[in-house]
Amino acid sequence: MFVDQVKIYVKGGDGGNGMVAFRREKYVPKGGPAGGDGGKGGDVVFVVDEGLRTLMDFRYQRHFKAPRGENGMSKNQHGKNAEDLIVKVPPGTVVIDADTNEVLADLTEAGQRFVVAKGGRGGRGNTRFATASNPAPEIAENGEPGEERNIILELKLLADVGLVGFPSVGKSTLLSVVSAARPKIAEYHFTTLVPNLGVVETEDGRSFVMADLPGLIEGAHQGVGLGHQFLRHIERTRVIVHVIDMAAVEGRDPYNDYLVINEELKQYNLRLTERPQIVAANKMDMPNAEENLRRFKEKVGDAVPVFPISAATRQGVRELLFAIADLLETTPEFPLHEREDPAVQRVVYKYEKEEPPFTITRASDGAFILAGDKIEKLFKMTDFSREESVRRFARQLKAMGVDDALRERGAKDGDTIRLLDYEFEFVDDWDE
Repeated sequence: MFVDQVKIYVKGGDGGNGMVAFRREKYVPKGGPAGGDGGKGGDVVFVVDEGLRTLMDFRYQRHFKAPRGENGMSKNQHGKNAEDLIVKVPPGTVVIDADTNEVLADLTEAGQRFVVAKGGRGGRGNTRFATASNPAPEIAENGEPGEERNIILELKLLADVGLVGFPSVGKSTLLSVVSAARPKIAEYHFTTLVPNLGVVETEDGRSFVMADLPGLIEGAHQGVGLGHQFLRHIERTRVIVHVIDMAAVEGRDPYNDYLVINEELKQYNLRLTERPQIVAANKMDMPNAEENLRRFKEKVGDAVPVFPISAATRQGVRELLFAIADLLETTPEFPLHEREDPAVQRVVYKYEKEEPPFTITRASDGAFILAGDKIEKLFKMTDFSREESVRRFARQLKAMGVDDALRERGAKDGDTIRLLDYEFEFVDDWDE
C-alpha cells in the first residue's frame, strides 16, 4: 500500500531525576551532600533512509517516545544520558507542525537528520543546592519534561519527470515501455491509484527518474477525483510531460484537455507553471489522431514542444526521451521552500510576543485553576516528597507573582487551587 501522508505524535524523553544523598564514609563526620544529577532524556530524530519508498510503517505506529534519562545516584554519580530514538523516513519527506502548519524540515538527502523533539535535561541533585547558609540541603529536582508535538509527515516523491494527464490517456503504458516499472494497465479510469516510479535510460547512456501519477480531472485542485492527494508529487519534478489522448477515444477535445490540466496545476500551485512542459501526443496509431494533432498544433503554436508518439507501438518514444533528457540538462531544481546560501552568515531578530508565565481561571466549583507552560514545568520538576522542595516551589510561585494575582482574583485563606491534576490549599499568610 502506498501511504504519503500521516499524522503522528512525538515526545522527547524526560530527564532523569536528581538525587538527595549524603556522604557516609567512616571518619568523615558531616560529609555533606553527595546526590548526583539525572541524565538527559533522548531526542526523537528523523533520519532519511534510501531504502524506504512510502510512509507505510507509520500506519501501524503513530506514537514515538524517546527513553528518559537515568536518575542521579549517590556519591555524586551522574545518571546516564538516554539514547536518541531514531525514526527512519523515506527521501522526500516534509515535516510539518500539525498545530501551527509550519514547515519544520524538508528531508531529501540520504542520511539527513532532523531533531523533531528534544529530550529534557536531567534534574539537579542536592549537591547543586548547597550554599553557605544551607550546606546540607534536602532539595533535588525532577527531570525536565521532554518536548512533545503533533507532526504531519508528507511524502513528495523525488522524480525528475512527472507524467500528467486525464485518466486512460496512456501514462502507465508509456512508463512501462520506457522503464522496467510494471504499473497496472487496464481499460478503465483510475487504474493507477498510487504514483509509480521508473528509471529511464536513453540510448546514449543518460538516465532520469520518471513518475506516473494518477489521472487528473477537472476540479482536481479542490480534491475532485484523486485530487491533490497526489498533486503534491508533481512539486519536486523538474519537467512535466503532459500526455494527451490525440485520438480523442472518449470524445474529449485534446486541446481542451491540455487547457484543463494546466489550469488544475496552476490552481494547485502557481509555481508549477515555472516547470518546462513537453506534450506527448499519444495514440497516434489510431484513426483521426493525425487530424486532431494538426488542429492541436495550430492552437498551441510554439508555446510548448509537441511529440507525436504511440506508447503501444513505441512510435516516436525514442525522440521523446532524448528531448526530455536534453531539457533536464538545462533545467535547474525547483526547491519547495526558499533556501538560504550556506555561505551567507545572517542573524535574524524576530519579535515574538512573550507568553504570560501563568494564567488564572475559575472553575464551576469555585476552585482557581493555574495554567501555563512555565508554571507547569516548574511543578513537574519539583519533588513534593521533600519539605524543602515544597518550600522552594512556594517561593518560586511567590516570586512569579502568583500569590498576588490570586489575591487580586479574590482568593482567600483555604480556597482550592488546581494545577494540572493536583489541588492545593491557598494559605494567605504563608511565611517561608
